[in-house]
Amino acid sequence: MKVIKFGGSSLASATQLEKVLNIVKSDSQRRFVVVSAPGKRSPEDTKVTDALIRYYRHYTEGDDVKADQEWIINRYQAMVDELGFKSAVMAKITEAITSLATLPIENNSFLYDTFLAAGEDNNAKLIAEYFRHNGIDARYVHPREAGIIVSSEPGNARILPSSYDKLEELRDSEEVLVIPGFFGVTVDNQICTFSRGGSDISGSIVAAGVKADLYENFTDVDGIFAAHPGVVHRPHSIPELTYKEMRELAYAGFSVLHDEALLPAYRGKVPLVIKNTNNPDHPGTKVILEHSGATVPVVGIAGDDKFVSINMTKYLMNREVGFGRKVLQILEDLNIRWEHIPSGIDDLSIIVRERELTPIKEQEIISYLTRELGVDDVEIEHGLSILMIVGENMKNHIGVTATAARALSDNHINLEMISQGSSEVSVMFVIKTEQEKAAIKAIYHAFFGEENASN
Repeated sequence: MKVIKFGGSSLASATQLEKVLNIVKSDSQRRFVVVSAPGKRSPEDTKVTDALIRYYRHYTEGDDVKADQEWIINRYQAMVDELGFKSAVMAKITEAITSLATLPIENNSFLYDTFLAAGEDNNAKLIAEYFRHNGIDARYVHPREAGIIVSSEPGNARILPSSYDKLEELRDSEEVLVIPGFFGVTVDNQICTFSRGGSDISGSIVAAGVKADLYENFTDVDGIFAAHPGVVHRPHSIPELTYKEMRELAYAGFSVLHDEALLPAYRGKVPLVIKNTNNPDHPGTKVILEHSGATVPVVGIAGDDKFVSINMTKYLMNREVGFGRKVLQILEDLNIRWEHIPSGIDDLSIIVRERELTPIKEQEIISYLTRELGVDDVEIEHGLSILMIVGENMKNHIGVTATAARALSDNHINLEMISQGSSEVSVMFVIKTEQEKAAIKAIYHAFFGEENASN
């Protein structure tokens, strides 16, 4: 039994929907279909979700929303017309889109989520009808009916553990169930969305809930590559990853799969495969709990920018009981999440994402560290990128870090910091952002050879 999820690019047009239909028809084990909102049909096009954001903004500002409503409704109607069938669901979609402008604005913390979720919700209704028109016994299932009950955290919903018992009941259905991704409902029946990449999270939740044998995540690429194809020309493809490896790569910039989407499937011990809607016969990349055979020491290299380092020095810091706790307390007080903490005996750096800081927060941190904790020196360094070399088998190979560091040195790339966790799944390098692409190319060449590394 398989749960299959399609991203926005896979559902952007009639041509793409025909591919989706054939993929579902080709395997009777594909019984649960989780869908995103329609994506862009061309680089100049607008995603339905972006159109809904514009609609929300105009509505809450008191502007005329008729043009927004018509654009979104016509977007679904255009797919129906191209697919050449008469849709009874379009009337429901029209009503659902227009009725958004009747919802209360004041004291409605879930209004934005309700607008955004309409893209996935109405697309699921249309796709289920399209499947039925083409001989698939399919049914649209709202997350409320499915049992996807979430915490009351707009834009950052978390699945409630009790949901999985309800989800398991879906296993008994004889139909192909089409479920909108990206959102669930609260115990108070409010629409509440997951964080970015939320449809991936929905698919993972459904896969874990129904105890699927496989979770297939269809996108527009042939799986995962050892480095970003926009940086390295024709990089080596990865046939198999562990969940730990995928988590590290997703965290460090691999945007094919949202890192939070891994958790439900990982805990449910459901294998995941990333496949291409436009090339469904390609085996893609499989994500599993443990490698099935021998592997290379490094499976992938990822980089991400917009990091900041809070660097501090205090003589005899290591002898001061509670110093680390006091440093982290100011971050908690300012609602700042930290990413990494490299340290020495008298030095400590805290790496955070740039979006966590503001000029006012920076001044608060500097003032606290100097006045309250008496640090000798403190600076906040911007313009940093993190590079991760990832592979669970690194711990069984000597010289992996040395090879990477030598590659950076040979290409005149200075290392700001280096860190490795106790699990030894990854090694992190911090470098200046302007050197990020050159660093990825250099490390890729060191581990995977020269033939594909040049542009």
